Amino acid sequence: MHFEHLSHYSGHLQREMKLNRYGHTGLPILVFPSSGGTHNEYADFGMIDACRDFINQGKVQFFTLSSVDSESWLANWKSPHDRAQMHTAYEKYLIEEAIPFIKHHTQFFDSMMATGCSMGGFHAVNAFLQHPDVFSKVIALSGVYDVRYFVGDYGDDSLVYRNSPSQNVWLQQDEWFLNQYREADIIICTGLGAWEQDGLPSFYELQKAFAAKHIPAWFDIWGHDVAHDWDWWRIQMPYFLSKLHF
Repeated sequence: MHFEHLSHYSGHLQREMKLNRYGHTGLPILVFPSSGGTHNEYADFGMIDACRDFINQGKVQFFTLSSVDSESWLANWKSPHDRAQMHTAYEKYLIEEAIPFIKHHTQFFDSMMATGCSMGGFHAVNAFLQHPDVFSKVIALSGVYDVRYFVGDYGDDSLVYRNSPSQNVWLQQDEWFLNQYREADIIICTGLGAWEQDGLPSFYELQKAFAAKHIPAWFDIWGHDVAHDWDWWRIQMPYFLSKLHF
């Protein structure tokens, strides 16, 4: 398997940002780490190995990103607005720096896939909803999709609100966005077992919002034995990849 350890400077974040590439060709899949995770996490927990067949067949290539969650949504000493501001800088890094960097390395100029587990699932769905022209596929595993889970009550702060998928989809009226959503491949999965309960309210709320907006999506609910853990995500990710057309 082709592997590259990559790094580039982000002007938006004022730091060097690391990412790994696994694979030589195929659809680029951008991986957001779980809370506290690094660009090495996805491979360290066996996710790359679980998807090895898709990579070796040239169907997909994974780019595992770094995060700044400890300075944004998980920075409990900051106000909700300040956390959202830091996330906005990360979003600008993603769209204006990381994506062009990946395009340059791959010579792949079409839309890509976003994925992640746990908090990475939140980021994957959020990035897709903000930029459906960049991401036409998303696989989110065991995410929480209501930003209030991280920041609590934020009043009417629009910068925070735009990053709360289970809330802002309800009020999305822009037909350009809605049509992009309706043409995308959207897979959002949760288990019902240990440690999954925190994400269930926003999972069901997002499911209702998508249905109300006539957005086709696969909200897949696994059993009470399915925990919020890598053991299950290693099963789920290749399963869902097998259901997509590349």
